[in-house]
Amino acid sequence: MKYRAFVDGQEGTTGLRIHEYLAQRDDIEVLRIDAEKRKDVGERARLLNTADVAFLCLPDVAAREAAALVTNPKTCVIDASTAHRTAPGWVFGLPELAPDQRELLRKTKRISNPGCHASAFILLLRPLVDAGLVAADLPITASSITGYSGGGKRMIEQYEAGGDARLDAPRPYALSLSHKHAPEMMTHCGLTAPPLFMPIVGNFYKGLSVSVPLHFSQLKGGATPEALHTVLRHRYEGERFIRVMPLRDPHALAEAYFDVQASNDTNRVDIFVFASATQACLMARLDNLGKGASGAAVQSMNVHLGLDEGLGL
Repeated sequence: MKYRAFVDGQEGTTGLRIHEYLAQRDDIEVLRIDAEKRKDVGERARLLNTADVAFLCLPDVAAREAAALVTNPKTCVIDASTAHRTAPGWVFGLPELAPDQRELLRKTKRISNPGCHASAFILLLRPLVDAGLVAADLPITASSITGYSGGGKRMIEQYEAGGDARLDAPRPYALSLSHKHAPEMMTHCGLTAPPLFMPIVGNFYKGLSVSVPLHFSQLKGGATPEALHTVLRHRYEGERFIRVMPLRDPHALAEAYFDVQASNDTNRVDIFVFASATQACLMARLDNLGKGASGAAVQSMNVHLGLDEGLGL
């Protein structure tokens, strides 16, 4: 059988990439809205309620409005905005989050797609919190380096237009210390305080890596580099889209730098533990347009529909 999918907001970076994934598949009929009716609420509502799966690739306010238009109990809504990532009644669209997450995704009709930075951060920290090595109240800091495509159309145009020498250098942002991904990082890791998070945009199109520094003196349960690595390796054993790399990954150390773009064009997350006797640096690398956005949405759709989780990815 063919499932019907509709992307509300198909002109944006995430929406276009979802279309690319779905266009390759013969089990999906992609519903399209006429260009002149893109702002027609009635036509959007009709398509949203006709779809088996409706993807919302919209700003937060518009995503809430679109979700309210869905009255068909059979339509599964996958919201790629920030609007519902910690909202009651919505299931977080990260199948690897917890052992029962896939079952929750199968049963629900409301899925919130994770943020790109948040996906990497949560996949690093949640297993360690669950294992009791990282206390829920431990003050956590994190940084992220990401390609400019994560900023959407306006930022892509800004970088690709050229002529601004300032863009050649990395750009730290979210200096108000209130990044929109922080609430989901806190909630879905089980932390009792938001992390101090510093994202940085680089002059490259895509690729993302989140780094979390830890001091063993602040950790619990006899934490060691080997213990951190073992917890992560056991947690993600058998996960097709997550690779836990060797402790103190010899390849990265031999190269003497970390390749932020090495997971691009995949739905894969690579997880690393670099460590000394007293400190550790956890790192997670992904494609911010793949597993960090559109790939994650399609993966959640596959799980919800009971299909092969990697279909089309």
